[in-house]
Amino acid sequence: MNVDEKKYITAFKKDKITVNGFSLPKKYEQLKEQLDDLEVNNSDVWIVTFPKSGTTWTEEMVWMIMNNLDFQGAQKFLHLRCPFLEESMLIDDTNKLEDNSGGNADNAHSINYLKSLTSPIVVKTHLPFELLPKQIKNNIKNPKMIYVTRDPRDTCVSRFHHARLLGSYGGDLETFCKMFLEGKVTYGPYWSHILPFWQMRRNPNLLFLKYEEMKHDLRKVIRQVSLFLERPLTDEQVEILNQHLTFDKMKQNPAVNYEELFAPFKKNRKIGEEEEKFMRKGIVGDYKNAMSADMIRAFDEWIERNIQNTDYVIS
Repeated sequence: MNVDEKKYITAFKKDKITVNGFSLPKKYEQLKEQLDDLEVNNSDVWIVTFPKSGTTWTEEMVWMIMNNLDFQGAQKFLHLRCPFLEESMLIDDTNKLEDNSGGNADNAHSINYLKSLTSPIVVKTHLPFELLPKQIKNNIKNPKMIYVTRDPRDTCVSRFHHARLLGSYGGDLETFCKMFLEGKVTYGPYWSHILPFWQMRRNPNLLFLKYEEMKHDLRKVIRQVSLFLERPLTDEQVEILNQHLTFDKMKQNPAVNYEELFAPFKKNRKIGEEEEKFMRKGIVGDYKNAMSADMIRAFDEWIERNIQNTDYVIS
């Protein structure tokens, strides 16, 4: 395939580097030392995902469990409740996080923002295991970690629409799929991100979840997560949280749907162009309605090659 991705992405996103085989913005170099040397708190909870794998859904669930279903506190923007560790490398230095509780946080220094919060907190990151802080990699600190994965075909389509929403990609789906398969999207390659966590899934401090399991039986996953976090919920609480986390409720919730934050990007939408949403459909298997038959076959062959000699199964 050998797609020249620089033809399709914005100037800011073109400035990429390869770190331990992963595609990252060059701005990662500015954060590397701070990321490596971050002081980790064992009482925190880390949510790690490949982008567009159910991250926001999991963040809201975990934050609510960790905060005893505090619906008043949950009115604050999710990105302020659950700091995004390496967010600084993905944005322009002039961007700010607007705080709907009355202040604002400097989004240009996401690591400092994380450090300013009092533990226990819920931390979000898309970094692969080998780029996490040294204290985690070297088993010096052992915070609870939840890794969430999703069918790569659905993940790819979701990332395509997300990139269009942000204005960071200007090509078609077919080309984006080829970039995804080649590991040229940010945080790629996909399997290099997923499989190391799959191999660690029996670690008592790691919970490996699949998006498809959450869609199939969210109540069961809520119970599983609450027990993992040692904060068990009553049946009544499970049902309340289950209702709060339905896709329709999440899509309508301004604290988690990012509509306000992404509104400026929509101003650049061309006349007649489809309006993108941060939360679109959330449907399992929706890639079948988006990808060509040839592209689905390419993905199927790619999946088979990468999971052979492993016990990983696509749900």
